[in-house]
Amino acid sequence: MKRSIVFVALVVLALVPACSPNPPEQAVEFRVPVTVRDVTTGAVEDRIVATGTLRAVETVALRADTGGALLVGRSASGRRLVEGDKVESGQTIAEITGEEVRIAAGTEASFQRYETSRRDYESKKRLFEDGLLSEQEFRIVEADLANAKLELERSQLTETRSRLITPLSGVILTLSRDEQGQPLADGQLVTAGFEVATIAPLNTLIADVDLIGPDVARVRAGLSTRVRHHAWEGETFKGTVLRLAPTLDPTTRTLRAEVAVRNPRRQLRPGMFVEVTLIAERREDVPVVPREAVTERGGRKVVFVLKGQRVSRREISLGLGDDDIVEVKTGLEAGERIVVRGLETLTDNARVRVSGA
Repeated sequence: MKRSIVFVALVVLALVPACSPNPPEQAVEFRVPVTVRDVTTGAVEDRIVATGTLRAVETVALRADTGGALLVGRSASGRRLVEGDKVESGQTIAEITGEEVRIAAGTEASFQRYETSRRDYESKKRLFEDGLLSEQEFRIVEADLANAKLELERSQLTETRSRLITPLSGVILTLSRDEQGQPLADGQLVTAGFEVATIAPLNTLIADVDLIGPDVARVRAGLSTRVRHHAWEGETFKGTVLRLAPTLDPTTRTLRAEVAVRNPRRQLRPGMFVEVTLIAERREDVPVVPREAVTERGGRKVVFVLKGQRVSRREISLGLGDDDIVEVKTGLEAGERIVVRGLETLTDNARVRVSGA
């Protein structure tokens, strides 16, 4: 009897849980992990990035007017000038010496002829004033003096031209090299027309930039530029658009723009290939957002603004920008927080979990 009672009790205990109602199911809420950032104000630019080749603003070539022996000039310390030296306007770069130069000049003989003609003219002038010499004879003597003076001036000019003097200050680009590019020693004979040196100022260089397509209409004289060369990572050289070519290149159909590049330490050299960024327009203190925060939904540009634990989809209009940031013309204000990462699957009013800022 006792065994029967125990068995019935066990059965009842086993059936009680089966008859009790199930507990309510707990709803699982998923929150999208996102990274947010504040909307700030900053400067944005409309940039045109192109490439260009540097050249000197102006270059002077010094050539020998007469043949003779070449003698390269000296610096203030007495050292022979070399390529790369800085020279001043009026400085003698080289001199052509030798008998050939002396004969070509003939300055001494010309001077003696001039002195003889001058003394003859002065004595004949007194005779003419006293009425002892006809006007025709006096005019002949006067013409002889003029011719002698002209010959002397020519001789002096020839002698002066044997000294090659730079008309501008700058840096010696080439000096005393033959047709094969080999340097010539002092005393080497050169012929008339031989190019002894080329000199150019390097404090400012010109970058020739070729513009294509719609960029032609966006560039004008006076625009600011930034120039970079891979040899100086992180360093930029400021410049200004000087002028635009009046015609397009008939072969490439490009428009040439000349950009003046400031080069105070003469780091840049003529012939270098550089990257030129032309600033077509710049705006200061405008709302800006990272380019990655802007997405497109339904053909419209939108961002997701953080509101507590949810996000609100906001349609915006964009202005100037680059690959990193973009100006927001309408739809956002500085100080609002927007999603910059994790917005691929976001919808309006979605719950989010901020995992980074």
